[in-house]
Amino acid sequence: MYSNNVTEFIFWGLSQNPEVEEVCFVLFSFFYLVIVLGNLLIMLTVCIGNLFKSPMYFFLNFLSFVDICYSSVTAPKMIVDLLVRKKTISYVGCMLQLFGVHFFGCTEIFILTVMAYDRYVAICKPLHYMTIMDRERCNKMLLGTWVGGFLHSIIQVALVVQLPFCGPNEIDHYFCDVHPVLKLACTDTYIVGVVVTANSGTIALGSFVILLISYTVILVSLRKQSAEGRRKALSTCGSHIAVVIIFFGPCTFMYMRPDTTFSEDKMVAVFYTIVTPMLNPMIYTLRNAEVKSAMRKLWTRKVSWETTGK
Repeated sequence: MYSNNVTEFIFWGLSQNPEVEEVCFVLFSFFYLVIVLGNLLIMLTVCIGNLFKSPMYFFLNFLSFVDICYSSVTAPKMIVDLLVRKKTISYVGCMLQLFGVHFFGCTEIFILTVMAYDRYVAICKPLHYMTIMDRERCNKMLLGTWVGGFLHSIIQVALVVQLPFCGPNEIDHYFCDVHPVLKLACTDTYIVGVVVTANSGTIALGSFVILLISYTVILVSLRKQSAEGRRKALSTCGSHIAVVIIFFGPCTFMYMRPDTTFSEDKMVAVFYTIVTPMLNPMIYTLRNAEVKSAMRKLWTRKVSWETTGK
């Protein structure tokens, strides 16, 4: 019988080279600042620009909120750890971080899926769009994304927390994720690994397939649209498709495989925990005329207020 006598874990971090760590500190501090400010700007634009009445922006607002939360689970700790030699996290902190990563990550997957459904209804059933995507249904869908994320993450944590950790406590990663933590357990984790892969893999791959089918149907239906309608739809869907590919590519690599870890895992994880939340605001604003217009109005209002204030 094994006892759980590990009270803290030690991260290896992104690099053991101090010079590389200094460069990474500056780089990732900038990335995290962009994530927070960029996504807050989108939330502010949606709220002040009165875009909430549109289901697409209703969901985009919450996607930006989830992006901030998702990156905040790992990025601040990673950035601080780049300046210290011994990178530690308590056992409880590790379990909370594992829960947060999977909760917000899974919620983001479900929000992206709901946003694909919203675009499908808007383009393929435009006359019934506001009836189908009324506020009550949007609220229910949003609640479903949070409940789905919670159920997924609580299963992951429940599987890990019942394992005994009695010896090695060094994690070759910069945050607590399921596969690196499972390697440290003092018992056979084959069954747990299979369940974890089935849980994460089914959600990642299943949602990815649904999204691909949705956008394929949308793109095929665009042939019936006018040239202007096609251009607007492609502009909106193009940004959605870009986000889906950037987010789901690394996620599928990480979670659609047995309980194994690779040396590339840390860099792949950087992509979906930091790079994707940073790119989302840029993709949605640069590719979306309505968001850019609302931002211009917001900026004009700020400038005119400052001018009159003087």
